[in-house]
Amino acid sequence: MAYSNKVLEHYEHPRNVGSLPKDDDNVGTGLVGAPECGDVMKLQVKVNPETGVIDDAKFKTFGCGSAIASSSLATEWLKGKTVDEALQIKNTDIVNELSLPPVKIHCSVLAEDAIKAAIADYRKKKDQGVVEGAAATAQPAL
Repeated sequence: MAYSNKVLEHYEHPRNVGSLPKDDDNVGTGLVGAPECGDVMKLQVKVNPETGVIDDAKFKTFGCGSAIASSSLATEWLKGKTVDEALQIKNTDIVNELSLPPVKIHCSVLAEDAIKAAIADYRKKKDQGVVEGAAATAQPAL
């Protein structure tokens, strides 16, 4: 299977790899996995408490090139968005941007789920309720 140039660029030069302090009240952490392929994705957002804008986003992903590229792209897109704007990022947007083949669409679903889970975790810390369809998960070290 041939990867698109955008997938290769994000895989070979991933953006925003790393971790944010998960105990920070302004950091939300989402940890998701895909049993069918073994991919695991941790995505974190740091929200400015005064503006509600995502100032930083980090990820760590164990998986294929498409999973890493999806994570990298998602963190780029998250920066500068409000929490509500971030929830508008859909897996289909990632699929289209990276030209993912059908067999790799689950990687983009992981990224969308990780965004939802990170925001759910942030909102739980802030007592703002839970994002529909997303569950904050336990956060083992990744």
